[in-house]
Amino acid sequence: QVQLVESGGGLVQSGGSLRLSCAASGSIRNNIAMGWYRQPPGKKCEYVAHISTDGSPYYSVSVKGRCTISRDNIENTVFLQMDNLGPEDSGVYYCTADPQSAGILYLAEHWGRGTQVTVSS
Repeated sequence: QVQLVESGGGLVQSGGSLRLSCAASGSIRNNIAMGWYRQPPGKKCEYVAHISTDGSPYYSVSVKGRCTISRDNIENTVFLQMDNLGPEDSGVYYCTADPQSAGILYLAEHWGRGTQVTVSS
């Protein structure tokens, strides 16, 4: 059993910042690929970013330059720093984990319950 618990969501004004955190526990080894997806209101879930086993970050075009993903391998935690947020960034953000892949390839096998991010204009 794998547990991914997100925190750090909330309400922020346009142009503001938020830092999401996700702690992984359970039957999961340290230093696996982890990342984030989001689901905007009324839209499909979309990829945001992931960080590979070697620490390389990968981002979607929509957030590149505004978000930074990082990890703490000892605590098995991944972070998503989001800056210059806009209303289009609103949605439920899900922490994900992929125990199998490396590098740019990322298949979200495990999912957290999500944390709400709302950006007001």
